[in-house]
Amino acid sequence: MFKILVVEDDKALNRGVCAFLNRNGYEAVGCLGAAEAYDAMYETVFDLIVSDIMMPDIDGFEFVQSVRTLNENIPILFMTARDDFTAKQRGYRVGIDDYMVKPIDLDELMLRIGALLRRAKIAASRKIEVGSFVMDADEHTACLNGEEIPLTAREFSLLYKLLSYPKKTFTRSQLMDEFWGVDTASGPRTVDVYMTKLRSKLAACDSFEIVTVHGLGYKAVLK
Repeated sequence: MFKILVVEDDKALNRGVCAFLNRNGYEAVGCLGAAEAYDAMYETVFDLIVSDIMMPDIDGFEFVQSVRTLNENIPILFMTARDDFTAKQRGYRVGIDDYMVKPIDLDELMLRIGALLRRAKIAASRKIEVGSFVMDADEHTACLNGEEIPLTAREFSLLYKLLSYPKKTFTRSQLMDEFWGVDTASGPRTVDVYMTKLRSKLAACDSFEIVTVHGLGYKAVLK
């Protein structure tokens, strides 16, 4: 199931779009502003973003620019009341993939989302390829030079998270909250144990490394 982030400060519209997408086979998460959206992106790997332009504090243009520093490939669609060429031109320049003017037709939104996913080749497979190392999220496999590396479900999720945001540091607490849950009895040092296991299993991989950020947590660094 593809995950879609909806960034829209109109609560009613946000709820309506998310409900429609959820009824039609997607998993939509709504955020009312860019700051909230950043937090959501650190916790979840999304396949597509639908965003407004005119939002308080951080507008859509700045939001897209920030997203593009983390992820160059995720499809982004502007859903906005602005119908002027200047806004469209600026939107495409900062990195959006499509533009819809409110009021939007939800069926048309569905068509455009489907087209964007296909164009990004996400509909066929969700993969991360770093040199000779390939992770397939749909098949839940990790292969190095064509040979599968046995990873547990949690090891796979942790590694996929780090490689989805290379150079981004995730604290032990962030990783614990997402992959163990806030009610877990395990302590943050449990993350260290898993990272040690991952490093051992990936010892032959020279395409990236898992780096310890002392006092904080971990990040993946591509070589």
